[in-house]
Amino acid sequence: MSRPADPAAPSRAVPPSRSTKLGDFTIDRGALRLIAMAPVVATAGTAAAWALLQLIALVTNLAYFGRLSTAAVDLAQSPWGIAAALVPPVGCLIIGLMARYGSEKIRGHGIPEAIEAILIGSSRIQPKVAVLKPLSSAVSIGTGGPFGAEGPIIMTGGALGSLFAQLFNLTAAERKTLLVAGASAGMTAIFGTPVAAVLLAVELLLFEWKPRSLIPVATAAIVAAAWRPLLFETGPLFAFGGMVDLSGPALLAVIGVGIAAGFGSGILTALVYGFEDLFERLPIHWMWWPVLGGVAIGIGGLVEPAALGVGYDSIRALLAGHLPPSDVLRLLVVKALIWSIALGSGTSGGVLAPLLIMGGALGALEGTVLPGGSGVWALLGMAAMMGGTMRSPLTAAVFAVELTGNLAMLPALLAACIAAYAVTVLLLKRSILTEKIARRGHHILREYIVDPFELTRVGDVMVAQVDTLPAAMPVDDAVAFFTDESGGPRHKSYPVVDAAGRPVGMVARADVLRWMVSGWPRGTSLADAVAGGPLVLGHADEMVGRLADRMAEGDAGRIPVTRREDGVLVGIVARKDLLRVRARLRTEEIERARLLRPGGQR
Repeated sequence: MSRPADPAAPSRAVPPSRSTKLGDFTIDRGALRLIAMAPVVATAGTAAAWALLQLIALVTNLAYFGRLSTAAVDLAQSPWGIAAALVPPVGCLIIGLMARYGSEKIRGHGIPEAIEAILIGSSRIQPKVAVLKPLSSAVSIGTGGPFGAEGPIIMTGGALGSLFAQLFNLTAAERKTLLVAGASAGMTAIFGTPVAAVLLAVELLLFEWKPRSLIPVATAAIVAAAWRPLLFETGPLFAFGGMVDLSGPALLAVIGVGIAAGFGSGILTALVYGFEDLFERLPIHWMWWPVLGGVAIGIGGLVEPAALGVGYDSIRALLAGHLPPSDVLRLLVVKALIWSIALGSGTSGGVLAPLLIMGGALGALEGTVLPGGSGVWALLGMAAMMGGTMRSPLTAAVFAVELTGNLAMLPALLAACIAAYAVTVLLLKRSILTEKIARRGHHILREYIVDPFELTRVGDVMVAQVDTLPAAMPVDDAVAFFTDESGGPRHKSYPVVDAAGRPVGMVARADVLRWMVSGWPRGTSLADAVAGGPLVLGHADEMVGRLADRMAEGDAGRIPVTRREDGVLVGIVARKDLLRVRARLRTEEIERARLLRPGGQR
């Protein structure tokens, strides 16, 4: 509309969808394509998980026993003796070199990088990250790093899903779905926990709960679960048959374990980022930081060899109650210190398995004074520490059930996880996963709410009394109308309507100013001047969210609202009207009222 248009040019109205049918969910047939792609991504994620575990075992045998093998080993039996303390620094040096000359994104435990790729990077992960992340994690864990394999495989599976998605003409939202599908498949393959993997996707990675993403992600987890018996051991990874009765004092004890785990989560988070801050103050390049972290790992391994590596044997021992309290305390302290130092140094590795060990150790110590055996309390501590630290209580509770095959523990697990979650969300603004992203200048809100724009109809916010300009008005008169200050304040734009009251365009003050500069043919009417220009329309019965989308796409400040049956103007919506929807939600959050009073008075 920068110049009067050709009178013969057709109007380019952008009407809303003619469909008035609204549903509970937004999904179309495009989701079928994602569902069909999910098994491919799941297969790749499962294969990557198997390859990562084999690679970790190979590196471990090479580093600590000097042999080419993928057999399970006990690091305490290494023939190197005290010289084994040099293995972690060497491995961490390799990781520092890979990070500096390969990709800096391999540093850390992987989940923050996956979240950042989803929210900020349009779900695009570089191919070299898909290769270097599992390699660096295998070196890190295989040389004694006190980490788990789940973070790296989540990042690797996500990278494979992203790379596969990039081969097709997909949106960023669709790429996100396949990225998370790969991550969920990898987690399912490692632990055999498909339900927890889907919940983790919802609570931590998807940032939405929509069928178009949930169904493909669940499909990938199910396919990975189907592949798992062919590549891994069958049955629960940590079978456990203990039980706790939630009646009376036992419930208070369960909640107490959860609260203690919540405070433990806060301490661990503070330790990790406290050490990271210390490393950043060092006058050396960050490439060398992992070496210093490796020195701490080596020393810790001399004190407590069980603190090194993934530590699945330690988890089984804690659940079985086979460790004396002194050994449990030493495992907890050494694991927490070397894990937080190494993670703060930027070494590559996951957080989930270490959280299980540290939470389990804390619970086992509490079990020395609680009834029912230390194994039950160790399991509750594991789940609560995971739920509090990762701020994913539902995932943690179900994860513990699937890991142990003990469904009877679910109520107690949920109580402990929720208690830990309550402590951490009240005490800490960020979790251990999102603090790293926040330090890079990005804010993440992990609360899911229904968009108020999708609950409000246009008719509820539109202005019904609309000031308009007639289509037959000459441009000369329109210029005079906008420039005449004696007539009172003017809107920035007005709908131009024909004799039947149907909008044919919008004319704005900016259009008039351009016409005054460039000129216009004498006798031109407003209808001719706005013909061919974009016209975004709305209907009173549609949802505000769809109208707001069209306003953003068309860069329209005011949109005429018309009747569906005849196109007659019935109202107008401006950007300020959209703010009223937000204001209404804000009012519901802050305005308090006592609706019932004693005696039945209101």
